[in-house]
Amino acid sequence: MSPRLDSRVIVITGGFGALGRAVAARLVAAGARVALLDRAPVAQADLPDVALALGSVDLGQEAGCQAAYAQVGATLGAVHGVVNVAGGFTWETVEGGTLASWDRMYETNVRTAVVSCRAALPYLLASGGSIVNVGAAAAQKAGMGMGAYAASKAGVARLTEALAEELKDRGVTVNAVLPSIIDTPANRADMPGADATRWVAPDKLAAVIAFLLSDEASALTGACIPVNGRV
Repeated sequence: MSPRLDSRVIVITGGFGALGRAVAARLVAAGARVALLDRAPVAQADLPDVALALGSVDLGQEAGCQAAYAQVGATLGAVHGVVNVAGGFTWETVEGGTLASWDRMYETNVRTAVVSCRAALPYLLASGGSIVNVGAAAAQKAGMGMGAYAASKAGVARLTEALAEELKDRGVTVNAVLPSIIDTPANRADMPGADATRWVAPDKLAAVIAFLLSDEASALTGACIPVNGRV
């Protein structure tokens, strides 16, 4: 039986993307009230039946992110969990790439997670909630062209571990999932010759995230869990 999240308010950053929508659908099915935050200006028509969708949120800036969380709290009454999906990817070699890519990956992957966690903490400490960060398998072993991306996702993993230690006696759990290639339309377009059946299906990754938000995972914090599919 899938874990239940009845009446819990869960915030998903990067919620309008393929993985964000899959996570939202899974959490709604588990009984959660879901709020989506995204930098995109308009919520997409195919979003799941979420309680709140906020667009044009700059997740890299504290004031805007704090205002978004305040709106979630005022509208839905609490925040019990956060899933930091927001992020990006780039492939380029060190020799042929630019330092700007390293800065962009930090801003997109690490900074957004830190800003979101900081904005969420007052609500999570009040509710005894959970944070799940979306890292990447590349954080553990980077291939050619993956330096900037893998370094930023390693930052997400280290953020997860450090914040878990900070909060482990204060009732908040912090964990991360480290997926390999996720089966999204963008990845299929970028790798048309690949066997996508070996990749991680978004709904399967969403199931792991839902577990980490549930009471069944209350003894787990500081974990970075590989979700590799058959890659």
